[in-house]
Amino acid sequence: MSNDIIASDITGKKIFFLYPTPVMQNRIIFELVQHEYEIYMTRNKDTLRRVLRKYPDSIVFVDINQQMSEKDWETWITAVMNSPDTKTVSIGIITDNHDEELRQKYLQTIKVACGYTMLKFDLEKNIKQVVEILQAVGAKGRRKFIRATIDDSSHATVNIPIEGSFVNGKIKDISVVGISFTLDGNPEIAKNALVKDVQIILQTSRIKVEGIVFGSRMDGKEKIYVLLFSQRTDSEVRAKIRKYIQQNLQAKMDVELR
Repeated sequence: MSNDIIASDITGKKIFFLYPTPVMQNRIIFELVQHEYEIYMTRNKDTLRRVLRKYPDSIVFVDINQQMSEKDWETWITAVMNSPDTKTVSIGIITDNHDEELRQKYLQTIKVACGYTMLKFDLEKNIKQVVEILQAVGAKGRRKFIRATIDDSSHATVNIPIEGSFVNGKIKDISVVGISFTLDGNPEIAKNALVKDVQIILQTSRIKVEGIVFGSRMDGKEKIYVLLFSQRTDSEVRAKIRKYIQQNLQAKMDVELR
C-alpha cells in the first residue's frame, strides 16, 4: 500500500470533477463542499492524468456527455483504471445520459468504482446518491472537516477586540470549527477567553463570529492563537467559510494542473 493511500485513510481523498457542467458546479459540487468533501474542478483531461499519478487514491467524476465522444470517454476511463500508476483511482459517472445499456456497460463491464448517477429533475436525490457513494468509498478518511492553510497571498485576515480596541491579524489556517492566527504586536489573550465580535475577512467576504481561545504557541517571534468558533456560529457563515476553503484549495491545485 502506497504512502498516498495510507495518508488518504487519515486525511481523506481528493475528488475531481472533469468538465463539470453549470448544474454540477452550482448544485452538486456546492452541496458536496457543504458536506466537507475536498472537491476540485478541472477542464483538462491530460493534466488531470498527470496529477492523478501524484494522488493515486483520488476519486474522479466525469460526464460522458461532455467534451468527448462516449467511445473516447471509455478509452480515457479504462486507461486511468488500467495504468499501473493510476489503477487505484476511483471513477464515477454523473450524467443526464439515461441510456440503460450504457449504464450497465460502465457498471458491469468496465466496473467503475463510484457508480453511474443519472441526473434527474430532483437533484436532491442525486446529491444524496453521490454522498452515499462517497461514504461507501471512505472519501473523508478519518477527518471531519476540511482545513485550508493560508499564505500571505490568500487575503485572509482577522480583527479582534482586545481591551476596547480592535487588533488586526493574519489567519494561518481555517476550518468551520475555528482558525489559527497571529496578531499585530503579539498582545496577550487569556486561554479559554470568550471573544465576541471577531471580524474575519476572506478575500471579499466579511463575516462575524465569536469563539473561545483554545490556546497559543510561539512560532519564532510570533504567537499563534487558536480560536474555536462557538456553537452559535450561523449556518450562512459556515457556508461562506467552506466556499472560501474550496476556492483556496482549488487555487493551489490549479498550479499543479497547469
